[in-house]
Amino acid sequence: MLDAHIEVNPGFVGGEPHIAGHRIKVRDIAVWHEQLGMSADQIGAEYDLDLAEFYSALAYYFDHREDLDRAIAAGRDYAGTLRTHLPSVLERKLNAGSHTWSAS
Repeated sequence: MLDAHIEVNPGFVGGEPHIAGHRIKVRDIAVWHEQLGMSADQIGAEYDLDLAEFYSALAYYFDHREDLDRAIAAGRDYAGTLRTHLPSVLERKLNAGSHTWSAS
């Protein structure tokens, strides 16, 4: 029955396992639940998922934990690299306005 809720389609959400009929990746469910402490009810209400979809995603995660944990770590590393090398929107606005602002 797990197959009814989890799909892996090349070209859809990067070919990652996701909840059928949604663009929500299994790894997103794992992070929200396992690392951020969100409950099944919170995630279900926020993303319009039923409990079967939620628990199928968690079951898939635990069955493929090593691979998905690698993907989670890679995503975290990529985000860290972006933060290091790209200025934030606020930083860009402050830098763009710094030459026009003067104290009177």
